[in-house]
Amino acid sequence: MKIIISKIKSIPWYGWVAGIVLFGLQYGLYRLANVISVALNFTPVCPKIDAIDDLIKVIPVFVIPYIFSYVFWICGPIAVSLTSKKNFINYLIGILSAYLVGFVIFIFFPTYMSRSEEGIIDGLGTDIFSKLLAMIYGNDGGDLAFNLFPSYHCLISLYCYLGIRKQPEIAKGFKIYSGVMVILICLSTVFTKQHYFIDIVGGISISLSFISPLYFLAKLFDFDFFFFLVYPATYKTTSY
Repeated sequence: MKIIISKIKSIPWYGWVAGIVLFGLQYGLYRLANVISVALNFTPVCPKIDAIDDLIKVIPVFVIPYIFSYVFWICGPIAVSLTSKKNFINYLIGILSAYLVGFVIFIFFPTYMSRSEEGIIDGLGTDIFSKLLAMIYGNDGGDLAFNLFPSYHCLISLYCYLGIRKQPEIAKGFKIYSGVMVILICLSTVFTKQHYFIDIVGGISISLSFISPLYFLAKLFDFDFFFFLVYPATYKTTSY
């Protein structure tokens, strides 16, 4: 318990700020994109692949990792803030870039799912997991779900893991836990019928497409300056 408390106390202020701000930002972009897309009169398409998605049935218990993903997203940047400051800056630049790509796709390539046509809502049971799932549906468009591709759940969750995967400051147990959570969250997006299979592919692809090039660029350019703008007090005293 003392170790956990000590670890929490060691979290820098910018880790807490990043966790909260990034969570609010992704939610704002997710909602704003749909408003803009509708205003521009773009016609949404259904990204369903019948041969794959018709085989995937609703498993209500997966609503738990789906909901927990929101906690995971807040904790992700906080965990990354415990690594080197260069890695933290790389993470911020990458996740913000991924957010932006997803935002643009939501606007110009809007996607939707008709839950009534899928027979999802009428097929829910009366157990607690089904009730939680019905609540999520009600807060996310009701009969029609929008902004499916790419899956922000998969995009953000994977990037949270990638931000700490190779960092020596992070315990192996936490890395394993994060990797398992990413798998569960990605599975939850289709087992709760919040997404189609191709949405997972899109979210994962965007995360992976940013992480490697970004770390390559970090070797070419000095990112210390960016951190200096955010937290100048450590610029001269911290070695990387």
